Order: sequence, then C-alpha cells, then structure tokens
Amino acid sequence: MRAAFTSKLEVASSPESGVKDGGRFLRLAYLTTAYPSVSHTFIRRELREIERRGHRILRLAIRRAETAPVDPLDLEEAAKTIHCLSLPLWTHIRSVLRTALFRPVLFVDALLLAVSMGLRSERGLFKHLAYLFEACTLLEILRQHSVQHVHVHFGTNSAAVARLIRRCGGPTYSFTVHGPTEFDSAIAFDLRGKIADATFVVAITDYCSAQLQRWSAPSDWRKIHVVHCAVGDDFFDAAEPIAPDSRTLACVGRLTPQKGQLVLLDAFKELIFSEYDARLVFVGDGELRPHIEQKITEMGLTERVSITGYVSEAEVRQRIAASRALVLPSFAEGLPMVIMEAFAIGRPVVSTYVAGIPELVRNGENGWLVPAGNVAELVAALTGVLETSIERLSEMARSGRDLTYRNHRTVTEADRMENLLMDYVGSNNKEK
Repeated sequence: MRAAFTSKLEVASSPESGVKDGGRFLRLAYLTTAYPSVSHTFIRRELREIERRGHRILRLAIRRAETAPVDPLDLEEAAKTIHCLSLPLWTHIRSVLRTALFRPVLFVDALLLAVSMGLRSERGLFKHLAYLFEACTLLEILRQHSVQHVHVHFGTNSAAVARLIRRCGGPTYSFTVHGPTEFDSAIAFDLRGKIADATFVVAITDYCSAQLQRWSAPSDWRKIHVVHCAVGDDFFDAAEPIAPDSRTLACVGRLTPQKGQLVLLDAFKELIFSEYDARLVFVGDGELRPHIEQKITEMGLTERVSITGYVSEAEVRQRIAASRALVLPSFAEGLPMVIMEAFAIGRPVVSTYVAGIPELVRNGENGWLVPAGNVAELVAALTGVLETSIERLSEMARSGRDLTYRNHRTVTEADRMENLLMDYVGSNNKEK
C-alpha cells in the first residue's frame, strides 16, 4: 500500500519546499469531505501557504468533488490528493481487519463512538460505520507517512472521521468550523464531543466562535481560536477603478437556496420596472440553476440577466472587476469568501445581516446591509448602488479593501494558523 501513496506525498511535500526553522517542521495532513472543490479555494490558499513555509502536508479527502475542478490550481491539487472512497474495496476491508486485530481495544472504543454518533445523527448508524471504515483506511496512510497531526475543514463527516482515527490510536486532530451547516444540526453532528476530543478548534469569525462556545463545554472554550478565511495578493493585485459606465451587478457563488438568488431576481425585476439601466450576472452554478433560469424567462429578463456556470478563479476576478458592486443576499452563511475577494479587487458589497457578514461589511461605510429575504430593502440597496457616484463607491470600496487587507490576507491568517499548529502540536512533535 505504501507504494500506492508515496508519489502523491512526494509531490505535496518535496524537499524543494524548504525546511522550517533550520530543520524543524511538522508533518501534517489536511482532511476534508471533498477536495479540491470550486467553492473551497480558501482551503487551498491556507494549505499552500502553510506548506510554503516548510511544513509537509498530505492532502486527504473522503471523496472527489461532485463537480470536476476547472481552475488550473485545483487541477494541481487534485493530482496530489488521496481520495479515500476512490481506493479499492479490499484496501478498506484489509485496513479494518488489521486495526481490529492489532488494536482490538482501541477499535472497540472507536466502534462504540461510531454507534453513539450514528444514533444521534440524522445521517444514521450505517453511514457512521462507514466513517469507521474510512478512519481505519486513513489511519494506515497516516502512519505510513508519519503524520503528526490532522487538520480538518468543516465540523461535519470529515471531522467525525478524524475523531474516529484518533480513537483508533491515530494522530491528534483539529478542525475549522465555517457554518452554517454545523450550527443547523449541532447536536446531530455532536459538535460538543468533537470539540472535546480535538486538540484545538478554529472559528472563521467571532460569530462562529460564539456559536462554538454555545455548543461546547465551558472548559473547552480555551481551545477555540479565530482564524479568518483569506484572499491572496493576486486579488489585491487585480484591483482596478470602477468603470464609470458600469451598470453590472455581480452575484458570485453556488446557485443554492441559502444564497438568496431568487429573492435577488425579485428585487432586480422591480429595479428594471423602475426604469433603471442595470445588468445582473450570476457567476457560478448549482442545483438552483433550472429554477433561476425559469424565473429569468418568466420575468422577461433574458436580455438583462446571465449565468456563467462554474469558472476559474481568474475569471471570478475578471467578473468582479467588471462590476459596479457585488450583491450576495444570503439567507444563511459563515462569511462568504467572495465578499473578501470583491473588497480586495475594489468593489463595494451589498449583503445581509447574517452570521459573520456584518463583521466585514459595514453598512454605509463599505457597502449596504439588508435584512435577509426583504425584497423592498434589497431594492433600496441596489438603487443606492446605481445612484451613488463612482467617487463615493470608490471610497466605500477602499474602506472594504483596507479592512480585508488587515484581517483577511492569506499571509497573515496563515501566520495565525501556523502559530496554533506550532503551539499545540509542534512543542511536542517537532522533528529536528
């Protein structure tokens, strides 16, 4: 089995990447449900920046993303990633048998934990037994590559797998929680138990940190730290002035009910009926696309509204740069990456008073905030975007850019993440 995985690890952590602190580095694994994914570029940015500093990172994912990657950097990441469910069935069976045979006490403990999580979860017992199979398989891979610590993105099934790996005698784990999924079913996901077993936990906003404190034991609050999602300098370097004649509003993200795109169409229709000259472009794709397309046709907006489908990160930058403002009327969020990207490029933002969004979007200062689902308020905000002078829009955009540069830059947030890893893991496990 070792030969089957060595090439991917070598690609991910070759000696050319350098060595931390004169020969000291961490051997880490990053685990998530599906990687790489078009909507999870923040994982790639964090992972690559940590790796650039000399730490060795093994990329692990439970499965491949449902949508094949289109960005060249994601294609590179896909080639470096071990996808657990893509491995042969006999690999999983052998791993389970070896774990049960050589670590029977630990295996039984993990089995009981899987049953406990499964009985309280909406995903059921069978899926959690499958998570135990995945944990045994990944445990062997982690041991083969001497991984010291596993960091997980999202507190859902991948965090459950990391928890089971630990119970089977594997390395310690930490995880980053983004929301809102974890908070929608905090008890079913057993956030309290996952936090209790984790070495540390990362929240992407203060709001997220408060929710984790809500769902964990007070004695575990010391483990919770805020590390923001971040954008790279390529977005800041792509900044350009707002074109005086731009009447385009960009909505970037997955086409899904939680993003509020159908409400945006209702507001945009009223805007057009009020004889405003405007265009709307949806940059992304998803399960809601047929409904959005149908509504565009029914409203007679086919000449005004377009959908790009999934595009590369470079084209996302281009689409935002061609807009007058970004609009994201979400019903539920953590803190959308595209808001940071829009500010970095130099565009004001229209969004909602949801979760961590107000921590970055300041109403009247760098954008507009409206109550989620309120069409009238959204129409007023969009009207404001179209009636506000380019000079004032540019001032708002600069305010958002400055705030994003201070709190959401890849280099500085990777510093925070690296410091946590070194404090919690490196003090005991550094190699020399």
